[in-house]
Amino acid sequence: MPAVVVNTHAGHELDAVSDAVDEVNALKVQIWDSQSEFDSTKDKTTFRQYETACDRVKNFYKEQHEKQTVAFNIKARTEFKNRKRARMGIWQAMEMLNTLVDDSDPDTELSQIEHLLQTAEAIRHDGKPEWMQVTGLIHDLGKLLYLFGSEGQWDVVGDTFVVGCAFSDKNIYPGTFAGNPDFHDAVYSTKYGIYEPNCGLDNVMVSWGHDEYLYNVVKDQSSLPAEGLAMIRYHSFYPWHREGAYTHLMNEKDHAALEAARAFNPYDLYSKSDEPCDIEKLRPYYQDLIAKFFPSEIDW
Repeated sequence: MPAVVVNTHAGHELDAVSDAVDEVNALKVQIWDSQSEFDSTKDKTTFRQYETACDRVKNFYKEQHEKQTVAFNIKARTEFKNRKRARMGIWQAMEMLNTLVDDSDPDTELSQIEHLLQTAEAIRHDGKPEWMQVTGLIHDLGKLLYLFGSEGQWDVVGDTFVVGCAFSDKNIYPGTFAGNPDFHDAVYSTKYGIYEPNCGLDNVMVSWGHDEYLYNVVKDQSSLPAEGLAMIRYHSFYPWHREGAYTHLMNEKDHAALEAARAFNPYDLYSKSDEPCDIEKLRPYYQDLIAKFFPSEIDW
């Protein structure tokens, strides 16, 4: 068993918020960025219906938008660098994550491990490369933050956005940012805020949560390519990869990251309506796949 410092938050509450937020969000050798085929018959208008979302989702975003400040994001990144939370393998992390319920996801009632396998299986069935399959398999493992001492669900799940400059009106429920202290700050409330035009997303703070956490965990402990890392880091950055916000902060490198995030999104979002996976049947294949890109244990 890995040595883990565990927060006692009610895990099923996390699945309920992230599931309520994602619920709303919702030739064999093809190149990785070709159009997805598995979702061709799905009614995509039923996903990400935030105007009709339950109060749990709306309350979640109000709290997230009010509390994700510049000061909090600096603190979260400093704490990440100064603390090791656990040492364990990828499959162990998946099993630990399976105890959680994500309250921000409105698109699924399935367990976390089933969503990860659904995503990976959809990518696999479309003939995408192994690195993209394993990226799909692990993309939500950053939600372990909820067990590792997060302050709530608001700093783990939900759509992400840039802090340190004006909050885009393309974010979900943009009016709720009025309760964030940075909304009224003379610098943070301006178009560029603390950043320079076209400075690149590597040089801005996208709100802290499971995307940014997992990216920082795996970027130096895996052999995933840059495209896979971008899929992990930006898959919840919907105002950017879906709505076209924050382009004034992008540099040339970010265009490739944007292409990767958009290629990954259908597998993350639309696989949530699929049937549950047979975990034990799929386990040997994905354990072998994990071993191609990760050591047997990594630091969390």
